Amino acid sequence: MADDPHALFEAWLAEARAAEPNDPTAMALATADGAGRPSVRMVLMKGHDPRGFVFYTNLDSRKGAELAANPSAGLLFHWKSLRRQVRVEGAVETVADSEADAYFATRSRDSQLGAWASDQSRPLDSRETFEARYEAVRARFEGGEVPRPPRWSGWRVVPETIEFWSDRPHRLHERRLFTRDGKGWREGLLYP
Repeated sequence: MADDPHALFEAWLAEARAAEPNDPTAMALATADGAGRPSVRMVLMKGHDPRGFVFYTNLDSRKGAELAANPSAGLLFHWKSLRRQVRVEGAVETVADSEADAYFATRSRDSQLGAWASDQSRPLDSRETFEARYEAVRARFEGGEVPRPPRWSGWRVVPETIEFWSDRPHRLHERRLFTRDGKGWREGLLYP
């Protein structure tokens, strides 16, 4: 048994980076609106540390609105090539502006411009409308830096539980559950 689920996650992620053919940081993000209606989508984890797991989005997107109304989320990393998965559940918080600015600066210029051009999750009448908005934004910022849009930031899922699932023959899987216990963690096993 390990004492630190974040160290175990880092070890598993390192193996996934070596084994997964595409996007080892891809995770399913489950949210629910204020009425409890769930939705799930794939996002990319852009950071993790003992504070939690971070992804970025438009705060006015569907997921942003759901997280604002119901500030809890579930994450699932599924590394099929390793026959492993990690589930994370916990409260969410927005990242500091300085953290969002620092990450936004690492994005490609086209991705930065796309963040300005897109009304993420809103109805779009045609692809041409989006492309025209993109070109207008490109012209607006021509020759200069592209600042982070005011409604674009990151969310951190602060884990209350982290479950490590390993495939075993005959569906006799191993499930290790870490539960936050004060400032530390308590570990136990779950039946498969």
